[in-house]
Amino acid sequence: MQTYPETDSRYHTRKIQTQLEVLIEHMRQDIEKVDDPKAQALFETSAEVLTGLKTAYIHYEQKAEEAWR
Repeated sequence: MQTYPETDSRYHTRKIQTQLEVLIEHMRQDIEKVDDPKAQALFETSAEVLTGLKTAYIHYEQKAEEAWR
């Protein structure tokens, strides 16, 4: 993985992506640890939303969407 200087926005988007991935994994692990189906659904929904947000950061870096060009 390429590293960027702190003044480059990609430096920050990569750090945020990493933090999102940690949180997503944490939520998915917690689904197995609780018995409450509503909490399980909340954790799964939250993980899915954050996965979409992480994808937006990836698209920003790759300029994959018209909005980021």
